[in-house]
Amino acid sequence: MDRKQIAERRWVVLGAARSGLAVARLLQDAGAGVFVSDSAPRENKAAAVAALEQMHVPFEFGAHSSRVMEADAMVISPGIPDSAPVVRQAIERGIMLVSELEVSSWFCPGPIVAITGTNGKTTTTTLAGRMFEDARQPVVVGGNIDPAFADVVRDMTARHTAVLEVSSFQLDHVTEFRPRVAVLLNITPDHMDRYDHDFGKYTASKCRVFARQGEGDTLIYNEDDEVTRTAVVAQAPPGVRLLPFSARTALAEGAYLADGVLTTALHGRRTGVVAAAEISIRGTHNLYNAMAATLAAEVMGLSPASLRATLRDFKGVEHRLEVVRTLNGVTYINDSKATNVDAVWYALQSYDAPLVLLLGGRDKGNDYARLEDLVRRHVKAVIAVGESAEKVRTAFAAVVPVSVATSMDQAVSLAAAQAARGDIVLLSPACASFDWFENYEHRGRVFKDLVRALPGEPA
Repeated sequence: MDRKQIAERRWVVLGAARSGLAVARLLQDAGAGVFVSDSAPRENKAAAVAALEQMHVPFEFGAHSSRVMEADAMVISPGIPDSAPVVRQAIERGIMLVSELEVSSWFCPGPIVAITGTNGKTTTTTLAGRMFEDARQPVVVGGNIDPAFADVVRDMTARHTAVLEVSSFQLDHVTEFRPRVAVLLNITPDHMDRYDHDFGKYTASKCRVFARQGEGDTLIYNEDDEVTRTAVVAQAPPGVRLLPFSARTALAEGAYLADGVLTTALHGRRTGVVAAAEISIRGTHNLYNAMAATLAAEVMGLSPASLRATLRDFKGVEHRLEVVRTLNGVTYINDSKATNVDAVWYALQSYDAPLVLLLGGRDKGNDYARLEDLVRRHVKAVIAVGESAEKVRTAFAAVVPVSVATSMDQAVSLAAAQAARGDIVLLSPACASFDWFENYEHRGRVFKDLVRALPGEPA
């Protein structure tokens, strides 16, 4: 959609969080009439109210009034499901529904690298962004991670590349979104409560990242993940260049391990980029993330030598297997971003030391059976937390000792009491955070503050 078409429409933005405020500003700058509606009480949204007043954008809080149905087009917050009455009513009236990701892409003058997957997308996006920065190439990084695409697209020129983390919720309402490079890391069950407990619907949402690609575009995907591989083979549009990555198999094109070296094969040229043991972020899942980021960056013209330096130096992202401190010989690790079972599965594989595992929160339809064998082999005790504490206790009580905590403070105290020198206390919840916390970042920060306040002898 061009600027003239944008300006001619009446726009409603549903949700006044980070991306909603950013896209309202973007639309207003394009000359469009914008109205922002958020069902949260006004008193809980002081910062948003101040921002909207400064922009002189009309708004409402507390409920969605009939005014939202006067729109020609509606931008939906990722947090609002299609089952919400206001969305259902908009669909019935034929109002065009789009995501902030879609709208922002209309303003993007440079190529887009869009990275999605159930797990690893924040690490891969941040790593790929660092690769561009280290190579001194113009880049903006954002999307599902701060900042919103609508904020950073304003600073782009045709020389910039947009490296974006993209969620399934953002992809639910894209129509023209076309990245130069799409990355699909993996697809495992997540957000089943949002997708009617239908894994096929969730998979279809993820595959929208490449649905509009065509000649000259590249799709990078995980060859070792059966669901991902099957979806790509079945649905990739004609003319798209397919580049798989694998930790198990040598590939004619793509990225793989050769004698312990992360190797790329592109345009008939094989390049040993870096020894896997030298990659600074640990674990098989991070090897996959490194392969995906390396392929995306090399496709976009970055040199293997520059990528090698970044891979050796990159320290990972906050709340993902983040070492908080070592106290009394016990290492405390914050993996608050592990909001599904598959993320915890990878985390448990990353350590050899005995683990005290903090598990639970707002359940999203989790099946903990996948973790049972790893818990039996690696975990000495489970601390069940949050709304799903009883479900966690039931799942693992026959496997390891399980304690139930009624607060994060109590959970950290119980974990510290049960951990011995040489053990690891791991917060890897497998659940959303909205029972006790604002988001997973808030949960991780609280955990870290409590750990740092524990008495004892530091390492």
